[in-house]
Amino acid sequence: LEDLQDTFDFCFKVHYLPGEDRTSDPQYAQQVQALQAKLQILDRQRREVLAQMQQLLGRSETLQDFLQQELGAWRERQQRACLGATVDTHLRLLETWFTELGQGLFQLLQLLRALGDLRQKVTYERDPLKAETPLLEQRLRELLIYLLQRAFVVEQQPSMPNACKRPLVLRTASKFSVRARLLICLHDRNHRMEAKIHIDRSGPPGFRKFNILTSNSKTLLAGDSPQDGLICDFQYLTLKEQKDSRSGKGSKGAGEGPLVVTEELHLITFTLAYAYCGLELELETSTLPFVIISNNNQLSSAWASILWFNMLSTDPKASGTPPWPCAAPPCPRPCCSPPRLPLPWSWCPDQQFFSTPPPAPWPRLAEVLSWQFESVAERGLSREHLLMLAEKLFGKA
Repeated sequence: LEDLQDTFDFCFKVHYLPGEDRTSDPQYAQQVQALQAKLQILDRQRREVLAQMQQLLGRSETLQDFLQQELGAWRERQQRACLGATVDTHLRLLETWFTELGQGLFQLLQLLRALGDLRQKVTYERDPLKAETPLLEQRLRELLIYLLQRAFVVEQQPSMPNACKRPLVLRTASKFSVRARLLICLHDRNHRMEAKIHIDRSGPPGFRKFNILTSNSKTLLAGDSPQDGLICDFQYLTLKEQKDSRSGKGSKGAGEGPLVVTEELHLITFTLAYAYCGLELELETSTLPFVIISNNNQLSSAWASILWFNMLSTDPKASGTPPWPCAAPPCPRPCCSPPRLPLPWSWCPDQQFFSTPPPAPWPRLAEVLSWQFESVAERGLSREHLLMLAEKLFGKA
């Protein structure tokens, strides 16, 4: 396309002389006719290039929908893993797919900019580049922004080093770690990508408030090898409850909170200043809700809250699928097993989930209990074990 345009531009400047009356010159008329033919070829080639880009964008949107489903499935597996299920939560394959698609979209963005440069050099009446290039670039930028926002994920949920396989329960004054990953391994080495963490950016009123004592910012770094990807690993973090300066008590105060401390759900949010190929935006992702305790006596109650929340919540926007199927034996008293609650249309972790906690169907609870047993004993509960538990909880039919 560039060669065609350069040829046309050269011939136009050499042979076309506006302002001179040479209509009676047959040689000049042939030259103008040849110029018109070259312009038609150039116009047709421009339209073909734009049509190919339209087709590639359509395929990219289809692939992006597929990646969104795969990412949703990974999030669901990660949620199960936090409850003790044995599932694969590796991100290597997703990272490869996201990076390949991102690389292709950024290449298209560079091609669109090159087309814009060509239009600046040569344009004409009904030039397709003038009408379609801005629309294609807007559509492409929207695709890139959507993909980048989904590609920033929490790879490791908040957990203490000696958590006895119970993540998402943190204790004040104890160290914990959390890690985020950008699944698109493309970045400008001249731009410092800084990741920050925030706890309860918009927490519910009445909940305790906490400060992160150690540094809450870190530069996103590539791993030791290209296969390690782009990660921001926050280790040895510590939480401290804010004190009320007037009473000297915790930020919650005496009897002010709507929930007991083991039912307060907190969130850590990552933000990342991303820049690549002239595209700059802030990415954001959040952890699963977690519980903060101050002593080990609260551990069991806190873990029960984590189990209950993750049993009865999922991210339908990410996965488009209902909560995982259950294979546990039926409860001996069916009246104790209400139907599953409908899923919300948009995913926003409800930090006040325990203000009105929904009941748990027995098959779901039975499966989670089996995961818990397997995570410690390396063997799940049998059908007979689960039936015995059901009879102890609900009585015999």
